[in-house]
Amino acid sequence: MPEETFVIAGASLAGAKAAETLRAEGFAGRILLVGDEIERPYERPPLSKGFLLDKEPRDKAHVHEADWYDKHDVELRVGTSVASIDRAAHQVRLSTKEPVGYDRLLLATGASVRRLEVPGSKLQGIHYLRTMADSAALKQAIAHGGRRVVVAGAGWIGLETAAAARAYGNDVTVIEPEPAPLHAAMGPELGGMFAELHREHGVDLRLDQGVAGFWGAGQVSAVVTSGGAEVPADVVVVGIGVRPNTRLAEEAGLEVSDGILVDQSLRTSDPDIFAAGDVANAYNPLLGRRIRVEHWANALNGGPAAARAMLGQDVVYDRIPYFFSDQYDLGMEMSGVAAPGEYDEVVYRGDRAAREFIAFWLSGGRVVAGMNVNVWDVTGDVQALIRSQRPVDAARLADPAVPLAELA
Repeated sequence: MPEETFVIAGASLAGAKAAETLRAEGFAGRILLVGDEIERPYERPPLSKGFLLDKEPRDKAHVHEADWYDKHDVELRVGTSVASIDRAAHQVRLSTKEPVGYDRLLLATGASVRRLEVPGSKLQGIHYLRTMADSAALKQAIAHGGRRVVVAGAGWIGLETAAAARAYGNDVTVIEPEPAPLHAAMGPELGGMFAELHREHGVDLRLDQGVAGFWGAGQVSAVVTSGGAEVPADVVVVGIGVRPNTRLAEEAGLEVSDGILVDQSLRTSDPDIFAAGDVANAYNPLLGRRIRVEHWANALNGGPAAARAMLGQDVVYDRIPYFFSDQYDLGMEMSGVAAPGEYDEVVYRGDRAAREFIAFWLSGGRVVAGMNVNVWDVTGDVQALIRSQRPVDAARLADPAVPLAELA
């Protein structure tokens, strides 16, 4: 009987953890892990945190030691990508033109940054942050301080890079079209807290306006806002979100809508093809709907779940979305989904003024999301509350004397 071959398209965190899990679960066949970057698989949070701030070495971001792949008989091809999929033949063609047959295929192709298509967008000095190389280039641009840094977008990447730029001693302006930072992620209530945090640290935060264009003679020298203001800039960071890399799936005829559509086992519309990480729009049975999650924890947990499903195990991937961020002296962890329109009340436990509290987003009396700010070791309890889907007493939820475990 010929050896089974599992191909993983995307040498990402999800892809690398899937390969690790396949071996841990006893898969003895061929594993081909293909990635278009020249870097071996790495985690992305350090790119806007520890590595960007020069607090962590480059190697700390890597998922595995350099020799792990050889030791575990995983064929890692960097600087290479899967160019096409022939589902009928169970074969992929690599960017090197090499055909490779597969028994199971995992698409962990991630996402690409959304680009600002405005006048002047090709000028030098405009940075995007997605890859290790992007982070290294941005660090070089801001690390000496004294620069005028303009950040387009007050989402997680925008705010973390703004905090890093301030830490290096740069002047920082953040431009955001929404009425508050992180408005799409958590609504105006907590977004306002992040606005205060950045203003306290000297950031010029300009809300309710976008970027209309860039000025400069080869090198960016100013950002033009939608309100007509010109903001001087030596360095620009654009953080306006990402798009899932679905081209391969679309061309192969898989079902795609804001990502590759997968079921609760991370299986696509083709029973031998799976998807995990940023690119997967997965049915989450706990939430009762599809959700595409662009965070580290989803890649960390989704890759192994997909690997087990590829091996024929009964998998139900119902993880609660989780995210963490560090900005200045504020550290936070967030679980669940708290987009505007998906909750009707926010309840606080702790000291909001001191920024040591837990915020809970409620819908119909049930906790749908929770964020702990400078309060630690509560994520398990917060997630248990969300998972219980039981109505809670808001007064008891707000009372620090009532153990969270009691409420769940």
